[in-house]
Amino acid sequence: MEVAQHPTTTGTLPTILCCQCATPITPNPSNTCPSCLASTADVTRGISTEATLHQCRGCQRWHCEAGKWIGCDLESRELMTLCLNNVSGLKQKRKDGSGGGRVRLVDAAWVWTEPHSMRLKIRLTIQREVVTGTILQQSFLVIFIVRNQQCIECQAAFRQGSWKSLVQVRQRVGHKRTFLYLEQLILKHGAHRGCLSIETFRDGMDFYFPDKGKAARFISFLEDVVPMKVKSSKKLIGTDDKSNVSNYKYTNLVEICTLCKDDLLFLPKKLARTIGNISRLVLVKNISNVIQVIDPLTGQTANIESDAYWRETFRPIITAARTRLTRFVVLGKEPVFLERNHSKKAVGKKQRSKLASVTAARECDLGLNDSQMEERSHLGYLMKSGDVCVGYDLTEAQLVDDEAEELRTSGKLPDFVFVRKLYGGVASGESDAAKKRMFKLQRLDVKKGEEESGRKKKKDKDADMENVDEEDFMQELEADKEMRTRVNIYKSGVAKGGDNDEDDNDDDDDQKITLDELLDNLVLDSKPDDADMGDDEEIEGQAVFITDGERAAKDNIGYVGREDALHVASKDTAVPVAGNSWGKKFMDDL
Repeated sequence: MEVAQHPTTTGTLPTILCCQCATPITPNPSNTCPSCLASTADVTRGISTEATLHQCRGCQRWHCEAGKWIGCDLESRELMTLCLNNVSGLKQKRKDGSGGGRVRLVDAAWVWTEPHSMRLKIRLTIQREVVTGTILQQSFLVIFIVRNQQCIECQAAFRQGSWKSLVQVRQRVGHKRTFLYLEQLILKHGAHRGCLSIETFRDGMDFYFPDKGKAARFISFLEDVVPMKVKSSKKLIGTDDKSNVSNYKYTNLVEICTLCKDDLLFLPKKLARTIGNISRLVLVKNISNVIQVIDPLTGQTANIESDAYWRETFRPIITAARTRLTRFVVLGKEPVFLERNHSKKAVGKKQRSKLASVTAARECDLGLNDSQMEERSHLGYLMKSGDVCVGYDLTEAQLVDDEAEELRTSGKLPDFVFVRKLYGGVASGESDAAKKRMFKLQRLDVKKGEEESGRKKKKDKDADMENVDEEDFMQELEADKEMRTRVNIYKSGVAKGGDNDEDDNDDDDDQKITLDELLDNLVLDSKPDDADMGDDEEIEGQAVFITDGERAAKDNIGYVGREDALHVASKDTAVPVAGNSWGKKFMDDL
């Protein structure tokens, strides 16, 4: 029995005519072609085209929500997110709950505005499904009006006694070089953010914070950068017996160790044996959360933990003050290779190769006598004939430690100890060496404390001492590459002009500052944060401005430039999306 084969027929869907233009189309609920729908429908209905943003004029932060303020750069991705969250209607739903009123955000781009117009413009491109199977796309402008409003922290800064937590940082020494270094660390890591005000005193600085948490974060930062100990206390301001709520003000006293960079130490015998059987006569190489010391005769290094120092404190036998340092002129050197001592911590091959026997003479003795001295130094690899360096002359020094003084008088200590090499105009003794320095530093915005402002008779003397401390700190940075890696240093006018007086033929000198280490983005204005430490004169061409659209391009965000912004319409005509028939899938992907 044969089965009848029915022929297969291929047919097309029936078409109807558009009710407006009579174009044959596939039937849809509106019986209208996509072109006619685009000309009559408004995809942007229900979406606001104007919004208001609030920015704090003091700290330049933007108000987010619920009293929160965030820092955003112009044209940044974070500011774009904040703006989109303030556009009402982008997540609007239909009243019937079907979700058909929601739109899909396709693109968002910044549009150029006048810098002082207090306006931000964004061009949004959205898609909406007006009928089943028909999706329209439309672009339009959203204008954001920027209003000034003080944040909570800036409001508290203008009120007397508004602080809740005080951090007093103190160091009992006769100079401020440690605080100058600490200031650069604070600036680089932004640890002073949220601080209401900063006051400076003769032996330290005070940091005022609006709450206890920000002060605790600042103290945690100090623990990571300097050896310190903290003592906390609180004072009752007021109490509410009904609600059992009390108001306290907290004070934290942070004491930094009295040891500073380049101080000469005579370690206790037990401590020297504990940290690697190092020699008792050492130099302080660096200060961080530990105290790094180095033997100037062998190059052996060791670290003194903060707990070990505070358990049994000791003071340096010679502090690195300018009055205690002597200028030497190098006459010659011979490399020295030490045999390994198995009873001590091993010294690396690279460090052993840096040792040299240096022949030097006091700069003040040149032309008067032929007095010369020869001694080993861990800085020998940096030296060459004619260089000028500073160090401690132990032949004429009076040491504060009795045991060290007995060793000095018996000739068991070296005659001199080199501290650092001098560079540039400082080595040649030029009076304007600070102005010719190729780098500059930023400063914190601080105010003088009552203790300093009231001492009018000694005001000029204190200013001279501060200038001396700043110059000594700049010389320390100039001679220590590892120290420069921890702070931000910026180019000066001398560096931009390409004038470098250093001898580039000396390849062995790895501590010399180079242009590759300097940053460009230092904008000089009247604010103390942007002032330099070596020269108060403003240099022409120092300010560096960010071009329009640079930050947007960095965050991969579209940007409409100044010329094209004049031709941007407030709302474009909606166009159908060709080749897309999403229907329910369109809404599922939202």
